[in-house]
Amino acid sequence: MSHDHSHHHTHSNLKLAFFLNLAFTILEIVGGIYTNSVAILSDAVHDLGDSFSLGLAWYLDKKSKKSASSQFSFGFQRFSLAGAFVNALILLLGSIYLISEAIQRFQNPEVSDAQGMILFALLGILVNGYAAFKVSKGSSQNEKVISWHLIEDVLGWAAVLIAGVVLYFKEIPWLDPALSLGISIFILWNVFKNLKGTIMIFLQAVPEDVSLDEIKSKICELEKVDSVHHMHIWSLEGEHHVFTVHVKLKPIETLIELNEIKTEIKKLLKAYPFSHYTIEIEDDQEECLMRS
Repeated sequence: MSHDHSHHHTHSNLKLAFFLNLAFTILEIVGGIYTNSVAILSDAVHDLGDSFSLGLAWYLDKKSKKSASSQFSFGFQRFSLAGAFVNALILLLGSIYLISEAIQRFQNPEVSDAQGMILFALLGILVNGYAAFKVSKGSSQNEKVISWHLIEDVLGWAAVLIAGVVLYFKEIPWLDPALSLGISIFILWNVFKNLKGTIMIFLQAVPEDVSLDEIKSKICELEKVDSVHHMHIWSLEGEHHVFTVHVKLKPIETLIELNEIKTEIKKLLKAYPFSHYTIEIEDDQEECLMRS
């Protein structure tokens, strides 16, 4: 009952944040054009990416509850990686476009509507701040990640607000494109950072929070273990990891000893974030056909 109640809140919080963010993104695109502010348009691109992230998180929250199928035997967690690529592509192309627009504004300065910038900035802080507050109350990994995206939006709008106030009192044509450049470069930096992590997961690199050598050493320290080989660790989507290993044993006399060794290895693996593991046991007389 408690779990269902928590899941309902997770689902409703992500749904609320998605529609708030999407509606405001459309509004700020119109507002950016109306106020002639590339800084607002830059933040609109950021919010568009966040809207996609929120929509994906909302969709995956439902999708991830489905059981593994004959086609997706590990489940559906890995779908989030495809979403991360699409999200990164949206932010990448949008940011590159707005950087070129900001550079053109430096060459041909245009006056922005300071009052409009202040109004949209205040609205942006309220909408994104409320969404961040709602999502940050959740306990799911999706909510934690998304809440940081929304907090970044609040900070971006705070910068637009400061620029709008300055422009209201003093006409500085280069301030708006400078702010746009700053926001776009910040977005690009985060895109490349997250894209690197996503690519590493796709390439099945060993997750950063797990040490392959450490686990190998601990298994080899067990009394009846002779050696290990074909040890592999990879992640489904950055949170749920998979572990496989072949364990070569020293001479044993009974099946009871073999089961005790397997139990010891399983207890050892409980200290790590593995959602799935496979242990292949080989006795001292057995030759591994897969060993190179």
